[in-house]
Amino acid sequence: MINGVKIEEEKAKIKENLQKQKEKIQSRIVVEDPIVKITFKRILAYFIIYSFLGFIIETIFGMLTKGVVESRQSCLYGPFCCIYGLGAAVMIPGLQKFKKRNWTLFLAGAVEGSVVEYIISWIGEMIFHIKWWDYSNMPFDINGRICLLFTIFWGVLALVLIRLINPYIERFIDKIPAKLFSVITIGGTILLILDLLITAFGLQVFYTRFTNTYNLNLEEDKYLMVSQEVLDNKVIQELSNTMFSDEKILRTFPNIKFKDDDGNIIWVKDILTDIQPYYFKISNKFRLK
Repeated sequence: MINGVKIEEEKAKIKENLQKQKEKIQSRIVVEDPIVKITFKRILAYFIIYSFLGFIIETIFGMLTKGVVESRQSCLYGPFCCIYGLGAAVMIPGLQKFKKRNWTLFLAGAVEGSVVEYIISWIGEMIFHIKWWDYSNMPFDINGRICLLFTIFWGVLALVLIRLINPYIERFIDKIPAKLFSVITIGGTILLILDLLITAFGLQVFYTRFTNTYNLNLEEDKYLMVSQEVLDNKVIQELSNTMFSDEKILRTFPNIKFKDDDGNIIWVKDILTDIQPYYFKISNKFRLK
């Protein structure tokens, strides 16, 4: 009887040791998904961090597909690709209820990401008259703003974002002192908003100057034009020649294009041929489209 008790105790110890070893191994290869209280400042932090990460991803993608280092910025000056930041700011809080199962997380991410992408594209066309991307030549597209392939991409991205990337981001955020975190998020948001406002005005100045200089019959929009009085202002003229110059605009937005009165697409790079729409070429194996 005593031997039987000892055997059971040994079995229990072995089982306990095996469980500890299993947990130890899992802790090394799996990042725990922490329970996070999502606040407004945290959402701002998501937007800033993921906009910057998106800028890096898009720059690398451009290097691999085109062989050039070109701008993938949403604004004239900040290194931000806002579609990623907005996507993360919307998806991370919105996916919390769906992350128990991978298939629900995938479907919710596909839907949310596509909606965000469509809205951003619509804003670009309706307000700025700029197409940041065009999926018209891809199957199952909707108005060239979203397509099936990138809908699937958003679903996969949701899985990668919630399961792998964001837990590290949460840990990084939690290590920042509260006061410093507030300064960074609020200060970064203010700078980003200023950059967006400068970008909007700069595009207005460029659009008006570009239309007048090359005598183009582009679709007129009162929200995209500035008056001649504004253009004649000495300060605006100085900004037009520096911060909003043709080179600055084209290199920041290499795929910028407009529509003429007949509905034809006018690519700015086809007119400003003396300006290369990228910073520099790293490979001759790729052809810039």
